[in-house]
Amino acid sequence: MKLTRKELEQAATLVHSVMPPTPQLSWPLLNQRAGCEVWVKHENHTATGAFKIRGGIVMIDGLKRARPNLPGVISATRGNHGQSIAWSGRRHGVRTVIVVPHGNSRDKNAAMRAWGAELLEYGRDFDEAKDHAAMLARQQGLESIGPFHPELVAGVGSYAFELFSAVSDLDAVYVPIGCGSGISGLIAWRDALGLKTKIIGVVSDQADCYALSFEAGKPVETKSANTFADGMAVRVPVPAALDIIRAGAERVVRVSDDEVKAAVRHFYTDTHNLIEGAGAAPFAALLKDTRKKGARFAVIASGGNIDREAYLGALAG
Repeated sequence: MKLTRKELEQAATLVHSVMPPTPQLSWPLLNQRAGCEVWVKHENHTATGAFKIRGGIVMIDGLKRARPNLPGVISATRGNHGQSIAWSGRRHGVRTVIVVPHGNSRDKNAAMRAWGAELLEYGRDFDEAKDHAAMLARQQGLESIGPFHPELVAGVGSYAFELFSAVSDLDAVYVPIGCGSGISGLIAWRDALGLKTKIIGVVSDQADCYALSFEAGKPVETKSANTFADGMAVRVPVPAALDIIRAGAERVVRVSDDEVKAAVRHFYTDTHNLIEGAGAAPFAALLKDTRKKGARFAVIASGGNIDREAYLGALAG
């Protein structure tokens, strides 16, 4: 899958007709802590508190244009993707069914219901919920939206266009990997603009299927994905995303839950921003990366949707 510059621009135009760009800010205390210039792309400042809203805007708009009488959509999520689909489904008056695994974030579940989603719980993790959603799509005649589509990548990629347009000469961008749409959109815009910026993927060491797959040169599943950073809790890599990552990323690095929790604290202390685990992981990776070269970096704060108890636990150390 390779998106053209025209496709990326059309998606960005659509996204920006619906929502304003998010800020990219360089915080002095974060810079001091990292020992370099760091720009934070604040995707925690969207209507749903995460970058995924951009993909939902483009995905649902395209489906509705193709099928004006669309009966409904169904998808699986740990929360941010589901909010994006529910938000855009509500905007277009489309029935939205969302499947989450048992034990999913209560706050994210509540937010999805508030946006109008019919929420179902199934399975022990995201990948089991994803398989169940696909089965229900066939049974109920709903449009199945998986975690990775060209429309999702083009939509979420609009944050990369904003970042690269606002901040020049970035040596590298650190970005979390869940199912891969965010990093794929970043790579697509980097290439479309002809930039030399390195893209570094970040995964949890407790959910490192993309790191294993990147190293092996083929999809590698893990037996579990139990991590504090639920936005990165994926066991099974998406082959299409892996192809893009292997072709366009510099490397994929692992971070521990303790490192992610420390980064959550750093964001509070140094910026007074609430950042969820997956959103804090890129800064955790930057702090520990002994291979980083350059002076100007960016980290994608992909979202700020974290349960109160988990956040207080991270702040308490």
